[in-house]
Amino acid sequence: MNKDNYCVIMAGGIGARFWPMSRTTRPKQFIDILGNGKTLIQSTFKRLERICPKENIFIVTNEIYENQVKHQLPQMASNNILLEPAMRNTAPCIAYANYKIAAINPNANIVVAPSDHIIIDEEEFTNNINTALTAASQNEWLITLGIIPTRPDTGYGYIQYNDAIRDPNNQNMRKVKTFTEKPNLELAE
Repeated sequence: MNKDNYCVIMAGGIGARFWPMSRTTRPKQFIDILGNGKTLIQSTFKRLERICPKENIFIVTNEIYENQVKHQLPQMASNNILLEPAMRNTAPCIAYANYKIAAINPNANIVVAPSDHIIIDEEEFTNNINTALTAASQNEWLITLGIIPTRPDTGYGYIQYNDAIRDPNNQNMRKVKTFTEKPNLELAE
């Protein structure tokens, strides 16, 4: 494993779309939604351990969820749990984590992952992330992963990309033209 690879788990959301199962006091990332004995945040942490050493995994969450993170992930070092005093959404969360990690390792390659994604093919996911980390470190690129939507949805971000292949070694890499965070329905269609 590359010591310059770091992972950030975003775990500050309140999980409003999963109400009534998910509540502000116990959002979806802390719930065993699939009934497999693991919460979403535990599954995400385990998945990311395949990508970087556990000491290089950071969690950004709201300070009201600190105890839940510590309870569900006792293997996490306290200084790897970054607490937000207020919920400010994705960009500030990523900026905060990047600032903290850059102070530790200015050569860090950072993967940012939501705590609530369900990944069916974890081996393919790991391979794609490792390919992205290699490309990012060799080219100083910012890389985002995306899937082709099956329907318009205002709850997800949309990536518009150029058709030209960005990396001859990976036919799936394209240059991003625009990214729209949670567009309205008209734009999503």
